Amino acid sequence: MQTNVEKLLAKLVGFDTTSSKPNRACIDFIRDYLSQYGVKSEILANSDGTKACLWATIGPEDKLGIVLAGHSDVVPVAGQDWTSDPFTLTERDGKLYGRGSCDMKAFIACALSLVPELVKQKLTKPIHFAFTHDEETDMSGAAHLADFMKKRNIKPEWVWIGEPTSLGMIDSHKGVAGFATDITGVPGHSGQPDKGLSALELGTQFMDIILKAAQKKKDNAFKPSRFDPPYTTFNLGIVKGGTAENIIAEHFQIVWQARAHPGDSLEATLAAIESDAQAAFKPRFAAFAPKAGMKTCTCFNIPPLMPTKDNPGQKILGGITGNTETQAVSFATEAGFFQGLGTHVVVCGPGNIDQAHKADEFVEKSQLIACVDLIRQAVLCSAAT
Repeated sequence: MQTNVEKLLAKLVGFDTTSSKPNRACIDFIRDYLSQYGVKSEILANSDGTKACLWATIGPEDKLGIVLAGHSDVVPVAGQDWTSDPFTLTERDGKLYGRGSCDMKAFIACALSLVPELVKQKLTKPIHFAFTHDEETDMSGAAHLADFMKKRNIKPEWVWIGEPTSLGMIDSHKGVAGFATDITGVPGHSGQPDKGLSALELGTQFMDIILKAAQKKKDNAFKPSRFDPPYTTFNLGIVKGGTAENIIAEHFQIVWQARAHPGDSLEATLAAIESDAQAAFKPRFAAFAPKAGMKTCTCFNIPPLMPTKDNPGQKILGGITGNTETQAVSFATEAGFFQGLGTHVVVCGPGNIDQAHKADEFVEKSQLIACVDLIRQAVLCSAAT
């Protein structure tokens, strides 16, 4: 027989909330579920209304409280070899399989499963629910929600983000920024290369400049460092360009990414890359001005999570579990947006990040049970009379 948290997880997994698709059906389900227990929700829709964040509160709204936060979107399943339907929660050997079962609808289900208990408690501090969209892409949902909280002057005591950590605590992660660089050349016949300027040729040089910057970071790794790897990293994500094999390429685009190690200035690194590129390309651009050129745009910039002193969330969760150790990770979460409000943040949730984004993603049932109990104890410890 399924427990309440398993039933909720099954419902959540059943919504295909791949980031490229709307998440409204999932958010509306959560709103309706909360409404059954007299909990009102605020729906924060994006510009076209296809996606939304949800904000809800149980308890007194005029006090500092706890935010239970998570993202509703998931990564694609296309091209992955699943043993079972990724959008049907399937149990095998004590594990619950499905897209998002681990990352991170499990935590949302755990939090929601406690609503019937929370509404009966005499809470001295509020418990907030904050569920977002597009965490797996540009984190625009978290940015929207953080802006909403800032305008409402909502500054919680601490925020609990339930990313899969096997219920260990993360207090620090790298920031990540995405960029799109466009290079415009001059087309022409491939038999007359001197009369044109190949954007693809310049693009390969630009990629080499990024790779050299990456190697320089690796050669000058931070010592000591809590991060693995202990240096700023780059990724060449998507490359587009060219029209035909006999036409000098007029356009080149690369979408790329940087994950900055704390203490390493991303702005300075990007400025150095831009300077090296302009020095290499300026004479060639000048020969074909004003047709040729290069432009880099920032697609997104996700802030890092930094450790904070006297973090109440760490004290509460560490006191309950007996594990007070914290980790630093290289993947990014929505934590930096909440920390930007001046509050404390802890990343801690059921499931293992090693299972995320893969075919046959799963969360162990024992992790669900443990997480529900951890949330229950944390609330009783900090917000219930």
